[in-house]
Amino acid sequence: MDVLPVGIIRVFTTEDQKILHAHGNKIEKLYNLGCINRCITDQPKGIYDVESEHEAIPKIVELAKEMEEKHAVDGIAISCAADPGLELVRQAVSIPVVGAGSCAAHMAKTISNKIGVLTIANEVPAPMIEIMGDSLVSWRKPEDVNNTADLLKEEAKEKSMSSAKELINDGAEIIVFACTGYVTIGFGEMIEDQLGIPVIDPVEAEGNMLSFILRGE
Repeated sequence: MDVLPVGIIRVFTTEDQKILHAHGNKIEKLYNLGCINRCITDQPKGIYDVESEHEAIPKIVELAKEMEEKHAVDGIAISCAADPGLELVRQAVSIPVVGAGSCAAHMAKTISNKIGVLTIANEVPAPMIEIMGDSLVSWRKPEDVNNTADLLKEEAKEKSMSSAKELINDGAEIIVFACTGYVTIGFGEMIEDQLGIPVIDPVEAEGNMLSFILRGE
């Protein structure tokens, strides 16, 4: 099976190569795709509200164009659950583009009609709500976790685990992340090990969708 090149756009500015490549490494391992990882500039806290999303979108569009023109990627994933600039990027390039949030929401809905969402914002991203509809039974934001950088703090894991337990108490049978930063810290595995509930990983979901689009399998 040929290794197909794809672009992974991170909406969280970092110089830490381990963090930058975390999503791409996971996709490469699972789906045999060759990932070119890039992050937008000057947003160390990522996307966490309307203002930060508006600031990020032009940068995401330019990164996508660069990936197609300079790196000849076959597809692009915007590795953010808010799917920022998804339609604008699709208009700007001639290759398939997917967003982590919509991919994760579609996957969650195929598995359960009782979905709980773990986020870092004061709301669930609109594209995810539109897809999940009435299957979304609850969402939670951990205390003092307000942006992607907060997730890198050790205390964030304990607070996020408390929120995951609340989702289960609310009736959720599956948890989906509305922030790919949870994937960066390996939180899905922690939830499954400690709470025994399935977790939809938006990075796995976007990789799965890219693989399907590019290979038809």
